[in-house]
Amino acid sequence: MNSPTNIQIVGEEVAIAWDDGAETYYTFQKLRAASPSASNLGERDILGNRYGGDGPKVFPGVTVLGWERVGNYALRFDFSDGHRTGLYSFDYLRALAAS
Repeated sequence: MNSPTNIQIVGEEVAIAWDDGAETYYTFQKLRAASPSASNLGERDILGNRYGGDGPKVFPGVTVLGWERVGNYALRFDFSDGHRTGLYSFDYLRALAAS
């Protein structure tokens, strides 16, 4: 698993430099829409029924206010709309940049 070596806000994007030399860029809106949180994606019970995750999928004007490294595997972003519960694993961020 690759790990970030530098994270910065550049204009309206989050730029991440990785330990393998790659650089990825994410618009604030794309990061917010792709949040892997239960409030964004919903949760499934033991029977497979999904609850929640029916919120907006477009977040015009949202900005990233900051971030926090979670262990050695993820980042948690603080968004201007108050959202801050999704844990973006490093692998998820790399896959998101490729999509």
